[in-house]
Amino acid sequence: MTTADTAPLSYPFNTADNLSLSEVYDEARDRPGLLRVQMAYGEPAWLVTRYAEARFVLGDQRFSRALGIERDEPRQSEGSRNSGILSMDPPEHTRLRSLVAKAFTVRQVEKLRPQVKELTGQLLDELEDAGPPADLVDRYALPIPVAVICRMLGVPVEDRPKFRAWSDAALSTSSLTAEEFDTNREELRAYMGQLIDEHRRHPQDDLMTALIDARDAGDRLSELELVDLCVGILVAGHETTATQIPNFVLTLLDHPEELARLRERPELMAGAVEELLRFVPLGSGAGQPRYATEDIEVGGTLVRAGTPVLVAVGAANRDALRFSSPGTLDFARTGNQHLGFGHGVHHCLGAPLARLELQEALGALIARFPGLHVAGDVQWKTEMLVRGPRVLPVGW
Repeated sequence: MTTADTAPLSYPFNTADNLSLSEVYDEARDRPGLLRVQMAYGEPAWLVTRYAEARFVLGDQRFSRALGIERDEPRQSEGSRNSGILSMDPPEHTRLRSLVAKAFTVRQVEKLRPQVKELTGQLLDELEDAGPPADLVDRYALPIPVAVICRMLGVPVEDRPKFRAWSDAALSTSSLTAEEFDTNREELRAYMGQLIDEHRRHPQDDLMTALIDARDAGDRLSELELVDLCVGILVAGHETTATQIPNFVLTLLDHPEELARLRERPELMAGAVEELLRFVPLGSGAGQPRYATEDIEVGGTLVRAGTPVLVAVGAANRDALRFSSPGTLDFARTGNQHLGFGHGVHHCLGAPLARLELQEALGALIARFPGLHVAGDVQWKTEMLVRGPRVLPVGW
């Protein structure tokens, strides 16, 4: 088995100005054992790049997220992230997740499809009226998930500029100091606390009111847990989908044959979204390290108790041992058990909602604009945990 006797490589490997997967991942998958890496902040970690080992680490409860709160977690920014529910282990994690899980079941989410379909139509009408070139991010990709998650939580959509800035900072890997990071987090908590107080005075038929009832009537979570849960749903509920919509559009435009197939056969959209989720590496690098709670062998490497392990989902989704022709975008792919939404107890709670939004957003866009194309310079997000265009000018 390989050991920790080699100097760690600087991490992450991907660059922010494109959606490619670094060749270093290919080399790492082909060599035995795990790779030792060092992020900008925190202690060194083992990096998992193969599919089988990724599922193992994400799914085995001997790997802990909660231990990271006590440790110098590997991370890209100085500020240390206690990510609320994402930093918990069962049973605490299970207690909080069960309070919101009902709102995100496939059955509940499907009830939102007509609303999302109507919203995409309205936004495309406005886009067409404004005329090209238009920024697909600000005028289409961002408003869809923001409107949906705000409606579910009972957050005013007109507050989008406020929580957009806080959300950007929460996911930033820039030169924010630990103090600045904490200040930003407290501002977002204060904002959410005010909304919770308003919902207490004027209950609504939404997820926030249901969580308040669980807090006030059932005492099933603390006030800080209530605030952080709402914050987490708001940020996670819009940022990744708003980023993947333009990412997927760019990927489709780079693969005109698959785009043409999708236009001819719209019934392939669900499978196409799954393949895009597998193919496009969203993260600039792996995050949310898991700490071994005992000595565990992973892929021929002995991971000692108390050692962090990072899972490179984008690399695992391109593992030839699991996916045939992994570097090819193939909408006919079957049995696509990608890790785009994670695996195990921390599998993305909002996966059914993200799928629906991506399906409707892409389907409506490519149907409306057969001549869709990039119509200017793409401005990429920089120093963020997620990669994607900040501005994507398009014409049609």
